[in-house]
Amino acid sequence: MAETAVSSHFARPGEVQVARALLSVSDKRGIVEFARGLADLGIEIVSTGGTARELQEAGIDVRSISDFTGFPEIMDGRVKTLHPKLYAGLLCRRDEPLHLQAAEEQGVEFVDLVCVNLYPFERTAARRGVEDEEVIENIDVGGPTMIRAAAKNHDFAAVVVRPESYDAVLEELRSGERRLSVGTRESLAGEAFAYTARYDTAIARWFAENQEEFPALHVRAFEKVLDLPYGENPHQRAAYYAQVGARMHVLSMVRQHGGKALSFNNLLDLNAGRLLLAEFKVPACAIVKHNNPCGCALGETAADAYRRAFAGDPTSAFGGVICLNRPVDRETAEGIVDQFAELVFAPAFDEDALEVLSAKPNLRVLEDNERRGMNLSEPDTKRVIGGLLVQDRDMDLEERSEMQVVTERRPTEREWSEMGFAWKVAKHVRSNAIVLSRDLATAGIGAGQMSRVDSVRLAVEKSQPGSLEGAAMASDAFFPFADGPQLAIEAGVSAVIQPGGSVRDHEVVEAADRAGICMVFTSRRHFRH
Repeated sequence: MAETAVSSHFARPGEVQVARALLSVSDKRGIVEFARGLADLGIEIVSTGGTARELQEAGIDVRSISDFTGFPEIMDGRVKTLHPKLYAGLLCRRDEPLHLQAAEEQGVEFVDLVCVNLYPFERTAARRGVEDEEVIENIDVGGPTMIRAAAKNHDFAAVVVRPESYDAVLEELRSGERRLSVGTRESLAGEAFAYTARYDTAIARWFAENQEEFPALHVRAFEKVLDLPYGENPHQRAAYYAQVGARMHVLSMVRQHGGKALSFNNLLDLNAGRLLLAEFKVPACAIVKHNNPCGCALGETAADAYRRAFAGDPTSAFGGVICLNRPVDRETAEGIVDQFAELVFAPAFDEDALEVLSAKPNLRVLEDNERRGMNLSEPDTKRVIGGLLVQDRDMDLEERSEMQVVTERRPTEREWSEMGFAWKVAKHVRSNAIVLSRDLATAGIGAGQMSRVDSVRLAVEKSQPGSLEGAAMASDAFFPFADGPQLAIEAGVSAVIQPGGSVRDHEVVEAADRAGICMVFTSRRHFRH
């Protein structure tokens, strides 16, 4: 081979002028404009299948991939780009004479830029009722291979995977005499590998969920939704990422009407409030502070539910996150602006309500337009140092038919209803959790104490004088001694719901019988750490 044949293609990283581009996309947003911009620069366009047809219909000259490789597209398009002539042209190091010599000997034509995005696997797999065969046909093979080859050899072959990048790439090619800087190439390669990682993660997750509940490799991908002002504390940087492929997330379809930027702690509390509200079908309000409900109530209206939730612990509600499952009207808004709150979340806001709430310029007002439900099969995870704890999500609550009345006195219908409400709230309170309720509103909550009797004492202390006469108490786990229930009984509690299971259950039940109250065992605890 002549020395001049090698030297004519020799180039240092970042010096390659883009002369040929391969375009093959499923998401065709902006592809015609991008291809036209490349063609106007004198860059040859090679393309495949539907992309080639769309470009040709737009009047853009296109060279088919079959002409480029000398091999036809076969097997319904499963094989079209998987050819050594393409990959040799993508992977050749232009500063390595032996690479250039091999390319010359094999008649390889260089590909300087690849623009590829992939079959819509995530969208297909998420469709209700989709057949496995259709999902599998949307696993792209040639596309990821092209992307990875170009990204690996980004010093000499640029790769573009996002339509949002088209304008910037064209602008740099125009101003740089068809060259892209090393920095741009590295940035595009990083985007490309993240893109294929996300794609492979979605595929691996789909197979894992079809086969076993806790696979050997737990793979998930997350994409950034927004940067946050700071983390739990001002010296910590923070951002919010949503899980790729999730049916919905804590901010999906949420519109912010006003107020400051959302904070890390706002999102934690909002998540807790949304999960608690999901327990109720009737009008309900949850007020969350430091990731614990400090007030929760049912009501005839949103305004009624809010007033009752706030009355449960007005001191702790100061600076809390207010979540409602009914639209906010003017009456509800007027109640809210009388207090200091960080955030209010609801499915809708009347125009009058927004006008009232605008009087608090820092109040974050979030409207929930999400109508999709949570994926209840999605596991719950918690980070630990260098690892991840994965468990089933604690979604279900026991039916009355599964519970056991263990005292001589049986609950009345009112007490059953009261205990059921308190039990639902207790599941969302940090352990050790105690919830006192009366008239379907929390009267006192004890959260996060190391001793269960201390949680009872705290809940009783938070209640208003006389508010516990005929109240119910829920405990997220069993009482190891009778002292906890005894404190509540002395304060006026007449019905207790708890899992049971202590070796001293008989002592606890005897204390309840002596006081003439009713007690129910659920046989299942609901810790939340």
